[in-house]
Amino acid sequence: MSSYDAAVVGGGHNGLVCAFYLAKAGRKVVVLERRSVVGGAAVTEEFHPGFRNSLASYTVSLLNLQVVRDMGLKERGLKFVKRPVANFLPIDQNRYLTVGGGLERTQAAFSEFSAKDAERLPEYYRRIDAVADVLRQLAETRPPKISGGLPALLKLAWQVRDVLRADIAVQNDLYDLMTKSARSFLDGWFENEHIKSVFGFDAVVGNYASPDTPGSAYVLLHHVFGELDGEKGAWGHAVGGMGAITQNMAQACVEVGVKIRTDAEVTRVLTDGKFVNGIVLAGGEQIKVQTVAANVTPKLLYQKLMSPEDMPADFAQKIASTRYGSGTFRLNVALSELPNFTCLPGTDLQEHHQSGIIMAPTLDYMDRAFIDAKQQGWANEPIVEMLIPSTVDDSLAPPGQHVCSLFCQQFAPTLSNGQSWDDLKPKAVEAILSLVNSYAPNFKASILGMRVLSPLDLERELGLTGGDIFHGAMTLDQLWAARPVFDYGDYRGPINGLYHCGSGAHPGGGVTGLPGKNAAAVILGEK
Repeated sequence: MSSYDAAVVGGGHNGLVCAFYLAKAGRKVVVLERRSVVGGAAVTEEFHPGFRNSLASYTVSLLNLQVVRDMGLKERGLKFVKRPVANFLPIDQNRYLTVGGGLERTQAAFSEFSAKDAERLPEYYRRIDAVADVLRQLAETRPPKISGGLPALLKLAWQVRDVLRADIAVQNDLYDLMTKSARSFLDGWFENEHIKSVFGFDAVVGNYASPDTPGSAYVLLHHVFGELDGEKGAWGHAVGGMGAITQNMAQACVEVGVKIRTDAEVTRVLTDGKFVNGIVLAGGEQIKVQTVAANVTPKLLYQKLMSPEDMPADFAQKIASTRYGSGTFRLNVALSELPNFTCLPGTDLQEHHQSGIIMAPTLDYMDRAFIDAKQQGWANEPIVEMLIPSTVDDSLAPPGQHVCSLFCQQFAPTLSNGQSWDDLKPKAVEAILSLVNSYAPNFKASILGMRVLSPLDLERELGLTGGDIFHGAMTLDQLWAARPVFDYGDYRGPINGLYHCGSGAHPGGGVTGLPGKNAAAVILGEK
């Protein structure tokens, strides 16, 4: 029987980050990954001969700069390419809206739709950035254990000091973003429906909800508090795909002594009732270990890898009631040529091809997509974000050809009446492709091959409960000290030696590395 100081269950990016910090501190660490490659959702795979792309996660902004530095990712060759413009929103056959390329350029684009909105934009950015600065600080801290008495209250006061010291406008904006719907929040700033849509899109990315759902404004904010190469709010691509991030992370782990095992599916976390004492793999192999850091979803951990008797009954009930399902459908598509948008024609490379292309022209459109999904399982006209990473990274496709990712909402995590995504996947794919083709009529004819991941595929292949890319809903009742459940936001599980190091822990989803970094610090007794 092999023995380690710590085992990390799941080799996604957060698991690798956690393992790195533990091993760097002198712990003997093993990473156990069910698939044949580490990286979780952040891997690059060939999905059609000669065409490679990021499997599920697809763009970079939230990755913590300290993690990048500590793991030496850039020294290992990791490169990021910034989008020339952030987003391109085709509206109809003749009109479009672009965001990015500098404040003045964005204001000029907005002024074609609303002079008032263009004038308000600098103040909107300033106020959003002020709130985002507060959240960046909170994201790097360990939430207090609310039941911890006076020490917990003191820690709470210390962590929210920036909120308490902030201008009253920042406090008010933070409250609004935590409680309001995206529409309600954006209505307070802008008048034009398309301008509201280009911002409101961030509120439904990975969020099975309407922009009218209370609390959806926070998801909007979660997507803007990142940075790329020190530029706040910037988004870009990792050269080589998202797998370039995790493969460099794996190299850093190996160099500090981490043992990485692939094709190593964990089927059981062993306890003696109070303490973790081992891991069982598929096939029966046992590993002796006193610390387990779980990078799988909390529901998978507590409902499949452990038994109810291993944890307090109230904790098990809380886990059972947590909400999963991001309503996400994911396509990787091999293309013979670039999309020819009717509102901005041409198959020669233009900067809008290098941006985030959002096909959802209004908040009403997004609301209808969610209503459709609730009623029949999928949106008749889905919300689609297209990225074409081969426009900035020619290693991903043959010369003159391209790969694109289609990140799509809204698709029910669980279908009703005994239906399965295995049967209904073709209908969903047709809805997605037809929608894209309505904006770029050459799209369908240019398709050479595809890789399709329904919510069920995301669960089966990547262990994402309900296909949830965030490891649990990003709503106020499942954030900070309540992530994964209330009073367990401090990365510790209900059993001694058990920790949460994945996106199901604070600060939540996205390729940040922070849950892994923060959990490692807790395990090492640093905070």
